Amino acid sequence: MDFIYGTWHWSISGFLIGMIMLLLVYFGKSFGMSSNLRTLCTIGGAKRFSDFFDFDWREQKWNLAMVLGAILGGYFATQFLSSPNIVNINPKTIEQLSKLNIDAPEGKIVPDALFSIEAMQTPKGFSILLIGGLLIGFGTPYAGGCTSGHAISGLSNLQLPSLIAVIGFFIGGLITSYFIIPLLF
Repeated sequence: MDFIYGTWHWSISGFLIGMIMLLLVYFGKSFGMSSNLRTLCTIGGAKRFSDFFDFDWREQKWNLAMVLGAILGGYFATQFLSSPNIVNINPKTIEQLSKLNIDAPEGKIVPDALFSIEAMQTPKGFSILLIGGLLIGFGTPYAGGCTSGHAISGLSNLQLPSLIAVIGFFIGGLITSYFIIPLLF
């Protein structure tokens, strides 16, 4: 059972991701999680309001199944296959969070100061979610995909726009971590 409960070496997941990408290329599909939002909006009838949503969503059923599998897999992994202490956070990260008046998450993946229901109900928390949601909602179609689509699918297909997008994601993450989050908190 240690094989299931223990941490797997990065090469195993890397190999499995590579095999999945080869299968997707073989079947002429491209991977990305954010494209499912477009599919769900189309299913909900958004094509009446915008041509962007006017496509045959049935061709994306496999991608919807991938998202459902990710959700169910995450649920089963955290509920049945993990120890109570899910993540061992680096002490330097805890120190940096405390400088921002953010308590370290106790037995959780994310801190309550950022991701609890109470934090979301404050004006600052709601504004952060709203602005972040708008940036993701408009940025993903503008960039031609999300981080998983560009970093996994685009880079494995040697697409230069995906390389540029991934570099931009990393630069944006660094700017957010070192400049924007300290300003907000």
